[in-house]
Amino acid sequence: MAPLSEYERQREENIRKNKELLRSLGLDGPLSSMLEPKEAARKKESKSRKRKAEQAEAPEEPPAKARRADSEKLKDGESAPVEGVRRSSRNTGKVVDYKNEIKSAHSLPYAYSSGVKTTENEGPLGREGGKRVHDPKKYGSIPGVDVGTWWETREGCSTDAIHAPWVGGISGGKDGAYSVALSGGYDDDVDLGYAFTYTGSGGRDLKGTKNNPKNLRTAPQSSDQSFDNNFNRMLLRSSQTKKPVRVIRGYKLRSRYAPSEGYRYDGLYAVERAWMEKGLNDKGYLVCKYAFKRLPNQPLIPVRGEVEANEAADEDANENEESQSDEASNSLVAESL
Repeated sequence: MAPLSEYERQREENIRKNKELLRSLGLDGPLSSMLEPKEAARKKESKSRKRKAEQAEAPEEPPAKARRADSEKLKDGESAPVEGVRRSSRNTGKVVDYKNEIKSAHSLPYAYSSGVKTTENEGPLGREGGKRVHDPKKYGSIPGVDVGTWWETREGCSTDAIHAPWVGGISGGKDGAYSVALSGGYDDDVDLGYAFTYTGSGGRDLKGTKNNPKNLRTAPQSSDQSFDNNFNRMLLRSSQTKKPVRVIRGYKLRSRYAPSEGYRYDGLYAVERAWMEKGLNDKGYLVCKYAFKRLPNQPLIPVRGEVEANEAADEDANENEESQSDEASNSLVAESL
């Protein structure tokens, strides 16, 4: 086996230290106090089973009514053509913007609804355009956006006011960060789902190079980061005020808690600690680091690949295969809880 490079050695050492820090703060996994209350979860599951049973027992819907003829009879016996969208009689005399209604509907894109494209994301799909309804410059939840909601693009996250910047990872104000995005970032950050470490902003040369004129965010560290940086100061302030921070995870994040595609809202977190340490560089440049902890009484965070693993375990059980496969599945689920 080839010896580790200095970069790899430093990376492994930083990861070890970050994990130790999270454990020292009691943030080394999905603690029971962070999870959705068992009773609420049980009722939620019971309602879901009841709804599925009712749908299975419901009689088939009658065939759709035949399409109206291209004209309707008027009272005096004459006819007039019917143009555009069919309007219900209850809307007679009202001004109805049917086009706007269609655009604002929250529905799966054709690629998903037709089965051409599949996704592991089980939460609702957010909007991908249109006018923003709520102000993203607030702390805490956004009305009408559930934990687990996902978007195909960062623009959608911004439209639904969960995380306003289309590119930046930190958004905030004078009392701390409103939201952060986990999308890859630094190689030595640790993501345990219900707790994670996060590296601040700055310290990189944003001029680009001849070979990578636009790939600025992956430039090597060339100076110290500082809490004087506006974004780093926001997260430092969050560690003091404990204002809740909205967190989204992106598909590029190297973590089992990252979505298989798009960007998913994973709920509210608090910044438990802020500090500085040497970053992944050979010149000793410092970076700002933060430890996040998920707030209690929120739904579970999905684990990438868990759906397929559970389905495979069910098939094995149905075929009465050896119990080893069941034990492997149980250990996988236990590991995620």
